[in-house]
Amino acid sequence: MRLLSHGATDRGRNRANNEDACLVDNSLGLFAVADGVGGLARGEVASNLAVETLREAVPDMLGSGDRTPPAETAAGADPVASALRYAVTLANRRILEAAEDTPARAGMGTTLTALLFSGRRAVIAHIGDSRAYRLRHTAFQQLTEDHSAVAEQVKAGVLTPAQARTSAHRHVITRALGLDESGFPDISSHEVKTGDVYLLCTDGLTEMVENDGIRKILASPSPATAAKMLVDAANRAGGVDNITAVVVRVIEV
Repeated sequence: MRLLSHGATDRGRNRANNEDACLVDNSLGLFAVADGVGGLARGEVASNLAVETLREAVPDMLGSGDRTPPAETAAGADPVASALRYAVTLANRRILEAAEDTPARAGMGTTLTALLFSGRRAVIAHIGDSRAYRLRHTAFQQLTEDHSAVAEQVKAGVLTPAQARTSAHRHVITRALGLDESGFPDISSHEVKTGDVYLLCTDGLTEMVENDGIRKILASPSPATAAKMLVDAANRAGGVDNITAVVVRVIEV
């Protein structure tokens, strides 16, 4: 599989520091975004721990050397999905341990949305309210479900999607790494086709830019151009939060 990719991140117009982190690794076919929570430098520590753990653990789990399978990997399970799931649960453990070791980091956590290409599949691990999207021809689809209070209200019919975008509770997440011992992500697998464009992003983008605006920008043939334009669009709309976008274009399957 041939991929073109690029990641862009910016602190936005209202925040003093950037608690987002991203991972872009064409050689592994591994990509991720993380949005830290906890304030000050704590969210930044959590988000960076998450993506660095992915970078280390995924290639090790998928390597050819002898290793003891993690307890989370059931016999006969999909090895790619299992590797990604294990890496995310390991990241959760490391964030919890880091918070225990340093009292100033108590309460830190992070969202994480990761994408791993293997064969003709794209496997996604997701926890929190960052998102993964796919543009296929003109069809633009969200591939993840937000783990947030407003997403649950939309699902229950209490709020419309438009109301959710402006709700006072829109930043309340119900699942994230570092919150508790579980930290289990949603895992999904998607068939990949030549020409697909995948976007991983934090809510600093999706809160500022409507889906149609994102879709139009993703049509750019250059992931670097698209990623920069997405960040710029969010900043023009107000840039109230940190903004991160990772764009991956499938050149050939």
